[in-house]
Amino acid sequence: MSTALNAERAALDLVPRMKGQGYAGECVERRRAWVEEKTGCRLTHVGAYSIPSEEMRGNVENPVGAAQMPLGVAGPLVVNGQHARGTFYVPLATTEGALVRSYERGMAALARGGGATARVYVDENRVSPIFSFDDVGDAHDFALSLEEEFDAIRAEAEATTRHGKLLRLECLPVGRDCIVNFCYHTADAQGMNMIVKATEAACRWIMPRSRARRFHVFSGYSSEKRASGVLLAGGKGKKVVAGARLPAKVVSAYMHTTPERMCDMWHQTMLGHVQANAIGYNGHYANGLAAVFIACGQDVANIVNSSVGVTNFEVTGEGNLYASVTLPSLTVATVGGGTQLGTSRECLEMLGCAGAGRAPKFAEIVAAALLAGELSMGAAIASGEFVQAHETYGRNRPEEVSSER
Repeated sequence: MSTALNAERAALDLVPRMKGQGYAGECVERRRAWVEEKTGCRLTHVGAYSIPSEEMRGNVENPVGAAQMPLGVAGPLVVNGQHARGTFYVPLATTEGALVRSYERGMAALARGGGATARVYVDENRVSPIFSFDDVGDAHDFALSLEEEFDAIRAEAEATTRHGKLLRLECLPVGRDCIVNFCYHTADAQGMNMIVKATEAACRWIMPRSRARRFHVFSGYSSEKRASGVLLAGGKGKKVVAGARLPAKVVSAYMHTTPERMCDMWHQTMLGHVQANAIGYNGHYANGLAAVFIACGQDVANIVNSSVGVTNFEVTGEGNLYASVTLPSLTVATVGGGTQLGTSRECLEMLGCAGAGRAPKFAEIVAAALLAGELSMGAAIASGEFVQAHETYGRNRPEEVSSER
């Protein structure tokens, strides 16, 4: 490595990483000034932040400030859930013009129809290590033996955490290897770091008591931050379903279309999903998830697994529209990670979802919000208004929009 490169790396790490000094305000300012000098770019907005820099420890390294995103609010969202009941105003952090307006339109239609019913079916997370053996016989015997050792394995795993609870083990043999799903309840935390630590401790206990030659704590089967077909079965986060019955007159007044045209649109776009070999079917779960996740301090990369799901539109016998969303692997949290930082905490408080005991409530609100987004986007396509909506509220004509207001 060149002397110059060594010097630059040493300069970037300006502050000794001891006694918490690397996160003190003065240290962050010096690091930001160094970046400004090296890049020739003034970081005025990056340096204007309200989060105490000492509170960033554990969330970011080499802090220089904070990024800012426009934050809008959509509502009223009426939710008839087991955990979320009432009217909510949903914070959405985004730079995509028309997104907040679109979600708000869907929420207004849901409110006029009596609100969205939401339920949480499954609440767990998983880590899937893989064990390697000399032959398929050893792998088979190993898979059979784990159930007998479950209590001891659970004790080893849970000794590393106060909150994670090992629910069960699921074995998936592949040749002479064996993938083992360690399935946990993680309370109100996303909990991935917590359960990986617990799983590694359990695997190290298992190794000398089995004929396994080695193990890797990640096999890829858990689909953490990756889209896969296995996510449709659930078990990676919360399985949440939200649905609503919208009278035809509400669909006409708020969506500018009919239940029949909505279902025709659903059928036609389903064909495109099948042809594309898509995993699940939805219009734009990722849009709402990204906006809510950024606003509420969620692990944004979990949008990938959380956005695998199924939207369904049906015409009822009375000629009304029944719409539903099924999110089998929604990963949300109300404690830990970035949920306590500055605006993230405030946005969760806006929803009444900050702190322990609120993750199921948050999940039901998110599912209902995504239902609103699916209704609005679907209606925009069915009515032929999609492009015009973006022309009116998006960035294509910013001067015209601003002058109208």
